[in-house]
Amino acid sequence: MQIRQLFDSETSTFTYLLWNEASNEAAIIDSVHELFERDSALISELGLTLKYALETHVHADHITASGLLREHFGATVALHENSQASCADELLIEGQIILLGNEQIEIIYTPGHTNTDISYKINGSVFTGDALMIRACGRTDFQSGDSQVLYHSITKKLFQLPDNTIVYPGHDYNGRTASSIGEEKAFNPYFANVSEKGFIKKMDELNLPQPKKIDIAVPGNMACGMEKVA
Repeated sequence: MQIRQLFDSETSTFTYLLWNEASNEAAIIDSVHELFERDSALISELGLTLKYALETHVHADHITASGLLREHFGATVALHENSQASCADELLIEGQIILLGNEQIEIIYTPGHTNTDISYKINGSVFTGDALMIRACGRTDFQSGDSQVLYHSITKKLFQLPDNTIVYPGHDYNGRTASSIGEEKAFNPYFANVSEKGFIKKMDELNLPQPKKIDIAVPGNMACGMEKVA
C-alpha cells in the first residue's frame, strides 16, 4: 500500500491518499474542501481510481471535499453510522473491512472525541483522526465528546495494536508527521502512567476555545461539503 500524506496549513489537517499499486484503487481520508483542486490533480496525475472518500469523524474545524470527490471521480463517501449523514453512500461499523485491490482497510470504532470517530487500520499503520494524536488526543468538551469513552478507545483498542504500528494522526500543530503505538504508550502525556480518573480530570481542565469554523463545519460536513452554510 502506498501512502501520501498531505497538509492543510490553515487548519493543520492531514489528508491521506492511499492506493494499491497492483490495482491503482485508492482511498482518501479526511479531505479538505479548499484543497479539492490539489488532491484531485494528484489523483489524476498518478492515474488512480478513487474508490473511497473516507472520514475519521464529523469534523468541527474544516469542511470536507468528499462530495466534490464523489462528483468528480465517482468515489463512495463513507462515515461512521452514528453520523447519520444522509449525504453518505455508506455508513461504516466496527470491524468492517474495505478493500483496495487485495489489501484490507479495517474499521476500528474509536469514539470519545465525538461519537462518530473511527480509525482505519491498514497493514502496519493506523489512521487515527482526532482520537489519538502525536503526544496528544482529541478534545472531549463538545459534539458528543466523552473523556471516559475516549480513554477506553485509546487504551483498550488502539494501544492493543502492535507497538511498531505507525500512527498517522488527523492533525499536528508542531511540525510532526507520524508516530507509533509504542511511542504514544510511552510518551503521550495524556496516557503514559495516567489513570482513567487522572485523564478525565486533565481533560476537564483544558478549557479550550471553540473551533473557529464549528458553526459552518459541522453542518457542512453533514452535507459532505456540498451545501453552502450561512
